[in-house]
Amino acid sequence: MTVLLIGMVVFIGIHSLAVVAPGVRERAIARLGMGAFRAVYGAIALIGVVLIAYGFALARREPVVVYVPPPAMRHVVMLLMLPVFPLLLAGYLPGRIKSATKHPVLVAVKLWAFAHLLANGTGADLVLFGGLLAWAVADRISWKRRPPPASRTAPARPWNDAVAVIAGLALYAIVVGWAHRAFIGVAPMG
Repeated sequence: MTVLLIGMVVFIGIHSLAVVAPGVRERAIARLGMGAFRAVYGAIALIGVVLIAYGFALARREPVVVYVPPPAMRHVVMLLMLPVFPLLLAGYLPGRIKSATKHPVLVAVKLWAFAHLLANGTGADLVLFGGLLAWAVADRISWKRRPPPASRTAPARPWNDAVAVIAGLALYAIVVGWAHRAFIGVAPMG
């Protein structure tokens, strides 16, 4: 569980710079330049993801069961997961979805984490999904108090929402039908 916790601290820490240390991002960009800042930021985030994945895999070997969700909860999770990938894509494809949700990527993370908490009840699940849910809620609340950072997105186009929904649902089908089992080792409906 230690490796998972370290990964969570690294990943959430780098993604919380603007929340816990306003101005640090801007000063780092001014000092390093945008390209170098993104490279360092991305490398730290990637290290966090690798530690999370490795730590979660280690924790799954000897799970500590906190609660056992009913098997039917998988169907609720499948339903809650439907908008996750379209929301993720809408974060980079400006349109009505992005305007309505303000920060569709954080909405996607919250839905993903909450859904996974409904279907998984080990200590590692609580750390991973509960930690990311808490971070996403805190980050969204902080958005009300700070200006949004400049981000690279596709140009605003009338069809961006359709692209986000169609491509997002295709990604959902790939994850449910193959990728979740191939990469996580668990079939969502199996």
